[in-house]
Amino acid sequence: MFDSALPAATPVPAEREAQAVARGIGRLFARNGIWCLPEMPLRSGRRADLMGIDGKGRIVIVEIKVARADLLGDAKWPDYLEYCDRFYWGLAPHLDRACLETPAFRPDLCGVIVADGYDAEILRPAPSLPLAAARRKAETERLARAALRRLVVSGDPLCAGWGEES
Repeated sequence: MFDSALPAATPVPAEREAQAVARGIGRLFARNGIWCLPEMPLRSGRRADLMGIDGKGRIVIVEIKVARADLLGDAKWPDYLEYCDRFYWGLAPHLDRACLETPAFRPDLCGVIVADGYDAEILRPAPSLPLAAARRKAETERLARAALRRLVVSGDPLCAGWGEES
């Protein structure tokens, strides 16, 4: 579906490209019963690019990369493993994926998804590394509360400053 050997047709700002990758992954996940939120804050202070939950209650995190330097310079990604059952790299189609096969990127722990603004493809499934039940429950509740808060605020922006932040 995606060929990393083809150059991007026209340059796209990184933020817009990351949003397009997130949209493609969101579509793939939705077809597979995984519902996710973008920019989900974690208790560690980090922020997952996408965090979702599947039909069996398993938590998925996706770290999106659209630039080689950003991918190679990311030292924080192992922190996300404490908050999910499955971890994926979500990459733009033009990004060279070879580094993800090296020991530094722990291919035994990470899946790989390539996506654009229309769709996505799982190139390497993420292994299931089950969270402890108490951690999964806490993270599921945090994800649900964040989703509900965003839904309420989208309908009534005056509620944005009320209650706890997620």
